[in-house]
Amino acid sequence: MRIVLWVCFIIMLGGFGTGFYIKIIQTNPELGDKIIGLSVLFSTFIFMPLFLYHRWKGKNIKDYVLDKKKLDEMREKDL
Repeated sequence: MRIVLWVCFIIMLGGFGTGFYIKIIQTNPELGDKIIGLSVLFSTFIFMPLFLYHRWKGKNIKDYVLDKKKLDEMREKDL
């Protein structure tokens, strides 16, 4: 999974770089904007979910949720 994330990250950065290069250097703003937009979509709908899945895999969500029991424990520690 780590290698897949690195490959996706490199593709995403390459897309942004290519888009800005085409937009600024080759003076074709329409094509550059399309490439940058596709890179944003790729980073939002493919890279981000893969990254979040990789980081949260094996962790218990209840450890990060603030509920009444944890609030009461925090209040007792302050007293």
